[in-house]
Amino acid sequence: MSFTPDTPLLPGKNLRPLPMLIFGSRWLQLPLYLGLIVAQGVYVVLFLKELWHLISHAFDFSEQQIMLVVLGLIDVVMISNLLVMVIVGGYETFVSRLKLEGHPDEPEWLSHVNASVLKIKLAMAIIGISSIHLLRTFIEAGNLGGSARTTNYTSEGVMWQTIIHVVFILSAIGIAYVDRISNGSVEAGHEHPTH
Repeated sequence: MSFTPDTPLLPGKNLRPLPMLIFGSRWLQLPLYLGLIVAQGVYVVLFLKELWHLISHAFDFSEQQIMLVVLGLIDVVMISNLLVMVIVGGYETFVSRLKLEGHPDEPEWLSHVNASVLKIKLAMAIIGISSIHLLRTFIEAGNLGGSARTTNYTSEGVMWQTIIHVVFILSAIGIAYVDRISNGSVEAGHEHPTH
């Protein structure tokens, strides 16, 4: 079998030193993903701490205080989900295949993940996290101007948090729109190949 320029590169085929160095440099990201796994562990500790705080004060807290702690727990879970998406999706996309095909616990979204899909999923996760923060802010903001109870939020702070949340939403819409245009132009190129 003779090798021609059109012959595809076979798996395990030796690369020249410079392409091998450049391609192998993707493994420099491995410590970053391992660091995110450690961060995930820290979030588990934080979650358990907040859960214990909620259980130990279940009879002392008001309904509003319980709601704020529960929203904090949801926030930790959503950030943890974001970490899993970055760790698993990023490693699969930029470092190496995880070879999870056929595994019963393979995430549904991992089978069609690429850099574009990962960006949109991350943007949606960030909007979800921002929504939880904004909801907590609105609950706390109910105390603005009241003399009996105080809050750490100001009217200006609430306004800026709302504006930032809207910017997140517009950014996600923009990313999805650009992705749709890009995919449309790629599909159009496949339908009308140039001669």
